[in-house]
Amino acid sequence: MNKREFLKRSILLTAGAFTAPTIVKASVFGPNAPSNRINIGVIGVGRQGRGDMTGVIRMADVRITAVCDLDRIRMADAKEFTETTTERFLQTPHKGVKMFEDYQELLLDKEIDGVLIATPDHQHARLAIDAAYAGKDMYLEKPASLTIWEGRQMSNAMNATGRIFQIGSQQRSNRHFRRACELVRSGRIGKLKTVEVRLPGDPPGGDPTPMPIPDYFNYDAWLGSTPYVPYTIDRVHPQAVNGKPVFSRPGWLRCEQFGAGMITGWGSHHFDIAHWAMDMEYSGPIEIEASTVFPAEGSGLWNVHGPYQSQMLYANGVVVKGMEEGPTKPNGILFIGEEGWIFTSRGGERVTDSDPIKVDSGGQERGPLSASDPKILRELTDDDVHLYESENHTRNWIDCMRTRKPTIAPAEVAHRSCSACLLQQIAMHLKRKLYWDPRNECFLNDDEANAMISRPQRAPYQI
Repeated sequence: MNKREFLKRSILLTAGAFTAPTIVKASVFGPNAPSNRINIGVIGVGRQGRGDMTGVIRMADVRITAVCDLDRIRMADAKEFTETTTERFLQTPHKGVKMFEDYQELLLDKEIDGVLIATPDHQHARLAIDAAYAGKDMYLEKPASLTIWEGRQMSNAMNATGRIFQIGSQQRSNRHFRRACELVRSGRIGKLKTVEVRLPGDPPGGDPTPMPIPDYFNYDAWLGSTPYVPYTIDRVHPQAVNGKPVFSRPGWLRCEQFGAGMITGWGSHHFDIAHWAMDMEYSGPIEIEASTVFPAEGSGLWNVHGPYQSQMLYANGVVVKGMEEGPTKPNGILFIGEEGWIFTSRGGERVTDSDPIKVDSGGQERGPLSASDPKILRELTDDDVHLYESENHTRNWIDCMRTRKPTIAPAEVAHRSCSACLLQQIAMHLKRKLYWDPRNECFLNDDEANAMISRPQRAPYQI
């Protein structure tokens, strides 16, 4: 039996032995005593992972005790960052953070209660499934999956194992987005008719010329289930400089082999909020059409969609339109009803640590919350709709690990918001209207579209 088979079999055999962290009464040891702490392992310590780690480190009752990455320079830097930053924030020594190149070895560590997964998109579903069956609760960076099929397997695994799951849709823990959804669902703009979702764009480019693989990087495992292609820096992430990692925006975000582009990158945030306001979090559209221009062959490495237009019809009659942001269409979500409109966006606020700060555009639609009539934004009453309230996305995950209650962004919700994005990507490629059955998650009478619900997976990295 080889090492990978042994680890996989060990995880499956011992999954039932893993339980929620044992919580010792605060009256005995204090709320932040070692016996009462939750231990977290971080899988993927790049640009997004670094920001997520900072949110965990700030909490006195939590410790990051292990880091894992296929880039050994990034992994060693993450260990040092965790230890020094914990000491700075909490004024207490924190040494001995473990390092793992193989995430399956990290999952076998019985001292770890939960994992924070911040790898590239194409690894999300597989790692989440393995973590669930290893008995770990998890915080998974969005989007939930590379394909609709993978997302379904991921959500099923959470349901089967009862693990606590939080998708990194931080806008749900922002008061302005929540209030916009509450106002829409309370009927402040009358019957909801149309939702406009406006996203940033991605430029083409990237150098496809093959390069030597750095000796500190496990490129084959990084490719995972996707086909083998030659290494180049613009396909992966920036290389280290003088032995120090670089965290500028990685090229894989713009390669369809590893993700869908901005339609899932930002779309997973915005379409999730649209679903929340529409009360369609556990469903999806029934008709989808979309158009875009993909980069021409030979124009570079990056091949995700360009500026696009999409339209999705839901069973409740609401039409959701997707588009790229522009001078008269600022980034955000516009809800249009029979009696007015509500607009919400990040505005000048950071929702994630990697957010760029933008100045609000001019005009009536201004972030983080505006409406066609100021009266629409008056305070909620007891008769209005009040949604799940969370002020800190990471804190909500940790609290739910203790209480075993669902998080504000659980697995099925994550899967459905990601699916809505991936349906638009499929429609962009097929260039025709598609008809979707959200209950059975299949296209109606369309073998070509149904073939795009999943992708072939390369051994030994398949789900």
